[in-house]
Amino acid sequence: MARCDVCSKDKIFGLKVSHSNRKTNRSWKPNIRKVRIVDNGTPKTISICTRCLRSNKVTRAV
Repeated sequence: MARCDVCSKDKIFGLKVSHSNRKTNRSWKPNIRKVRIVDNGTPKTISICTRCLRSNKVTRAV
C-alpha cells in the first residue's frame, strides 16, 4: 500500500486538466521505499517515504 509508516503520507486525488480545460480524475502516490531500520534495538522492515528517509527521521540498520 502506498503509505508511509512514519508520517502516514497517503495517496491523494485531484484533477488532470488538459489543454482544452477538460478535467479527469487522477491520483498521486508518495515515493515509498522498503528499508530496514533499528527500532528500540531491534531491526525491522518498514515502508517509508523518501522525504522522511532523507530527513533522518529513522535510523537505518547496517
